[in-house]
Amino acid sequence: MPQENADELVYIITEKSPQSQLFADYLHEHTGCTVSIYSPGIALPATTAERLLILIDSDHISVEALPDWQDALTETLAKAPLAAFNIHDMDHALEALSCAQLKGVFYRNESLEVICKGIHALMEGDLWMSRDLMAKLILFYRKYQSNAFRPACGLTNREMEIISLLSAGSSNQQIADKLFVSEHTVKSHLYNIFRKINVHNRIQALNWIHQNLGPMFPSVETNRQAHRNH
Repeated sequence: MPQENADELVYIITEKSPQSQLFADYLHEHTGCTVSIYSPGIALPATTAERLLILIDSDHISVEALPDWQDALTETLAKAPLAAFNIHDMDHALEALSCAQLKGVFYRNESLEVICKGIHALMEGDLWMSRDLMAKLILFYRKYQSNAFRPACGLTNREMEIISLLSAGSSNQQIADKLFVSEHTVKSHLYNIFRKINVHNRIQALNWIHQNLGPMFPSVETNRQAHRNH
């Protein structure tokens, strides 16, 4: 049994049940991390732990709800790595990755042993995805590299930058921080983008991106070590 480490904390975002408590107890016993369960609608508490990993149960937070859920995180919690578990298949994984900045993906049939191994890797700052999924992401990333600033429907280069960050799951404030502009400026750009591509919200914009530009994953750190999780 690993030695318990109070400086490594795992938040599991799922509904509380005997089954989820057994899952949390297993992770605690085999990783040494302090593991806590929080329902999706509950605000997560701040922590002084040196390392925090947030595990999202995809059975309880849908892909469509991920951007809003991530936007609601405090600035400190938003810096913690996110991983999703109970992912159905690769298509589901790609859809989730297009909506949130996930560092790890665990499929529904993943063994508990592999999940524990993945938690250790994510705590060390690595990515945790299957080789097949990483290969797919690299192809998408290369496509993004070659098409990132391609004019589309009259979009400017700055608007294409914002679209790429939007597709990666960034909140308005995160986009503002990355582009060194105000959040008000980002909202103005999004208004213009939505008008140009004839959509009314983020979900419709993401659908437009997938249909017209293909998946875009500029935030994927392909130079970091990715582990095979099966």
